[in-house]
Amino acid sequence: MKHISTQLNKAFDHRIRLGLMSVLMVNDWVDFNTLKELLDATDGNLASHIKALEAENYIEVKKQFIGRRPNTSYAATELGKKAFNDHLDALEQLLKQRD
Repeated sequence: MKHISTQLNKAFDHRIRLGLMSVLMVNDWVDFNTLKELLDATDGNLASHIKALEAENYIEVKKQFIGRRPNTSYAATELGKKAFNDHLDALEQLLKQRD
């Protein structure tokens, strides 16, 4: 039998990525500054984690202008939602295991 920990998704190992996906799972679109504030992350740190999740096709990016100011927002893709739910299921199974 496959050990449950092998079902955990390494893309969500870091607290920023876990938090990022958690926020995106319950919101349609969230802008960069809101994510930065919610996750207590620096610009560079958040950007690198966003890039990693984007490379996995777990999040999508929308760039637009609001007035004359650029605005970048993010949403979880269907693939990202499934991967995150699978990760949460594996965590739950791990927590339910008895020695």
